[in-house]
Amino acid sequence: MTAAEKTDLARFLDLAAASTGNGYLCTASEYFFTDDIIGEPAETTLPVQPPQTAAGTDDSLEKIAEDVRSCTLCRLCETRKKAVPGEGAAKPAVMVIGEGPGADEDASGRPFVGRAGQLLDKMLISIGLSRESNCFIANVIKCRPPANRDPLPDETAFCASYLQRQIHLLNPRFILCAGRIAAQTLLQTTETIGRLRGKITSLQAGDREIPFIATYHPSALLRNEDLKRPAWEDLKMLRSAIEKEKEN
Repeated sequence: MTAAEKTDLARFLDLAAASTGNGYLCTASEYFFTDDIIGEPAETTLPVQPPQTAAGTDDSLEKIAEDVRSCTLCRLCETRKKAVPGEGAAKPAVMVIGEGPGADEDASGRPFVGRAGQLLDKMLISIGLSRESNCFIANVIKCRPPANRDPLPDETAFCASYLQRQIHLLNPRFILCAGRIAAQTLLQTTETIGRLRGKITSLQAGDREIPFIATYHPSALLRNEDLKRPAWEDLKMLRSAIEKEKEN
């Protein structure tokens, strides 16, 4: 079904519901549907294309941040306080990618600054990384979903170009993916985070493949301490991969 067909159906159902009530449709709802994908399944990775910028101009992290802060492509712009482009080193060894902003991030405009972010900073420091020196931290979506619900498919689709541009510009040596939503979105899979973690895979980024490690989101570690040990194993794997690369 196409997005237009879905919209027509939803509006028909709205009218039907109104007719069985007081007979009036007080406000018209706005819908953000996407076309169903028909045919072959999507590739197992999300290809990162070169940034699309205006003719005669160069892309930059500052330009991406400006575009994110002024973005009105999806419904999340209506409820956000501040968009959260991301922050960190311009030439990172590791790019950390999470799901999306929470309440603290929405208020500050910075990624991973709440309790989960503080834990993430400690996790990174434990293997010699930090957002101040050799990491860049971003999210799959740049605005907070209401009540921290999972982002909807069209929301991640609208935000995808911002993340693609960031990966292209940063060209990180490794990607550390925090949490189920981010890993499933980037790898275009429905596998659980338990199955995706514990190994090094790769994300196709233009003409190169970036080593990719998925692990549990820091917020999950705060809820379940049993996940801390496997998360530590993932971090040690990343540290070993970084050290091995330095030797080559």
